[in-house]
Amino acid sequence: MRSFRLELTLSSMTVRKGKRLTISIQEHMAIDVCPGPIRPIRQISAYFPRLSPTSSVSEPLSPNPGGFPAALSPGSSGPGGGAAGGGGGGLLLPGAAGGGTLSTMSSMDTSIEIDSCDSDDNTALGTLEFDLLYERATSSLHCTVLKGKGLKPMDFNGLADPYVKLHLLPGACKANKLKTKIVRNTLNPVWNETLTYLGITEEDMYRKTLRVSVCDEDKLTHNEFIGESRVALRRVKPDQPKHFNICLEHPPPLPSPSAMSAALRGISCYLREWENEQQRSLEERGRLLLCLQFLAPAGEDEEKGEAKEAKERARGGLCVGVKRCAHLAAMDVNGFSDPYVKTYLKPDLQKKSKHKTAVIKKTLNPEFNEEFFYEISLKELSTKTLEVTVWDYDLGKSNDFIGGVSLGCHSQGETLQHWIDCLKNKGKKVERWHTLTNELPGSTLQE
Repeated sequence: MRSFRLELTLSSMTVRKGKRLTISIQEHMAIDVCPGPIRPIRQISAYFPRLSPTSSVSEPLSPNPGGFPAALSPGSSGPGGGAAGGGGGGLLLPGAAGGGTLSTMSSMDTSIEIDSCDSDDNTALGTLEFDLLYERATSSLHCTVLKGKGLKPMDFNGLADPYVKLHLLPGACKANKLKTKIVRNTLNPVWNETLTYLGITEEDMYRKTLRVSVCDEDKLTHNEFIGESRVALRRVKPDQPKHFNICLEHPPPLPSPSAMSAALRGISCYLREWENEQQRSLEERGRLLLCLQFLAPAGEDEEKGEAKEAKERARGGLCVGVKRCAHLAAMDVNGFSDPYVKTYLKPDLQKKSKHKTAVIKKTLNPEFNEEFFYEISLKELSTKTLEVTVWDYDLGKSNDFIGGVSLGCHSQGETLQHWIDCLKNKGKKVERWHTLTNELPGSTLQE
């Protein structure tokens, strides 16, 4: 009726001869606008939802869940036969499509389904087979990359030069990146290569995710990304190999606040900042493998071994073995570090307890295998604190502190347990992995 009355008004207007009646875009929109509530436009993904392993099967999958009356559709009529646009109860708000539609769509963006090859888009990228094995005794995670099949062609000859990259999330960096060899000119590569992460604790297996990416190497340009898959490490049981045959997928899309309402936009920004803050708090400076052994004096332990060990037993004391480091923070501009380790037994008033390893150039996973001996009795050792720090060597300027750990009776968690096990088991070597912190350990215990 509104457009009809406007047309009558325009037709009744007098127009001068030779001039054409024009209607502005504002008037045109006012004519064509339809009164009534503004309804959200459904996306095609709402009709074909993709369930994640964490979502419930009982959630409604139809585009019009059972909780909505049919009067909300544009062409339907109310119970009394009139138009359904006038009632206040017929207003459909964004996100109010009950039954968990919003949670289903959010899980579509953040979760990756394992062992699913039902999507044509995913199978077009190819498949990948690999095995995962976590050894609890050595705190190591082994990933055996077997083969790929039907990879997406990336070169002009219709083939690719694929290789596989591994990252641990959160906190992906060069320190925890592993890479296989490159297989030339094939879409069905066979690697049969085992990549190993050292210093992986059971806590890491619970909260970390392994990202497996397949890329194509290009010598003249940058390497191209083919596809990836993400595996929650809590799916892998200790000392039990697990086989995966997965379809490669595109990286999960980032949430777009522009497609949300004002309220959802604010929530999305808040969640993104909170996630970034959580990732920063989970960042680590690396891991350190220490071996502690308390050697009792010869009068208390009559066992005989090699000459050097027998000489140390005659005096008695603490033997500290610095084995290796893993996933160290990069301190140099080339993305690497030149690490070395220093040990102290504090309090040290005379400053004679310092020991230092050799410098390993340009690496984030150095292997030292050096031992240091402190001549001390068990009674004195119970009042001491062992401070182990990792540094980056810089020529011509001060060295950079990477991280450290302190072990003693005032420590907590794994470090305290390692110290107690060393003192209780005389003559036995006790190895443990420790997380390096970004603060000098034992600073509050200095005298």
